[in-house]
Amino acid sequence: MKPVLALAAALAALLPGAALAQQPAAATAPGNEPIALPAGYSLVWSDEFDQGSAPDRRKWRFDTSRNKAGWYNNELQYYAADRPENVRIEHGVLVIEARKERLSSMADYGGQHYSSGKLVTQGTANWQYGYFEIRAKLSCGKGMWPAIWMLGSDGGAGWPGLGEIDIMEMVAWDPTTVHGTIHTAAYNHVKGTQKGARTTIADTCGSFHTYQLDWNADRILIGVDGHAYMRFDNDHKGNHDTWPFASPQYLILNVAIGGWGGQQGVDPAAFPSKMEVDYVRVYQKR
Repeated sequence: MKPVLALAAALAALLPGAALAQQPAAATAPGNEPIALPAGYSLVWSDEFDQGSAPDRRKWRFDTSRNKAGWYNNELQYYAADRPENVRIEHGVLVIEARKERLSSMADYGGQHYSSGKLVTQGTANWQYGYFEIRAKLSCGKGMWPAIWMLGSDGGAGWPGLGEIDIMEMVAWDPTTVHGTIHTAAYNHVKGTQKGARTTIADTCGSFHTYQLDWNADRILIGVDGHAYMRFDNDHKGNHDTWPFASPQYLILNVAIGGWGGQQGVDPAAFPSKMEVDYVRVYQKR
């Protein structure tokens, strides 16, 4: 992600890269309830990935900010910009492809042995509250770490104070488990206090599934295929450390290599490995 402010240098290896949970999140209040488009909401932003061969630059930009210095969490990838081998649109889906290659001719090359892609809506679109739905088929192969997540648009508080919502993370050494997690100043993986939950999906990589976030002033629900498995409630104490989610956030799609995904190594035979996104839709109350 972009440079994170106001964190001690000693934590640098643990800062955001794909998403931040380095260990499975401790379960919070169970979200054992349906998740669906709330009544009275309408579509305010979307990308169906049905035109052109590259992402719409009016909606997305590439995040390459840490290529030279190296990405957080001991991740191993170089995030390419405007390179169809890594990010493209084909057959009506967005493809983010991780590859085993050294892009040493790039001016910001940092010695990585792998390439991938990271798209963000930072600077093009952000939202305060809403219902988010992303239909995706995930990248598999040991070492992969696909993620669909959000960060607070105002970076002045630094991470984790700006707030992070992980709509979906999957580490491909455990491909039938997806994780939904939030991080705040009070609840984050550096302290081991992050809040989240996980659920089982039989086929994350061979089939498309719908990953969902329902976020309002009272609570956050994270779910998949209409079932909410993670719930985080606002304590309504006016404490930004526990609820920084009253401010806009932007969306991130990426496939990291290594880090949490590489805890059991990186399989050379996994490459190339693709995350495919059929659509991204954002709804808000009228």
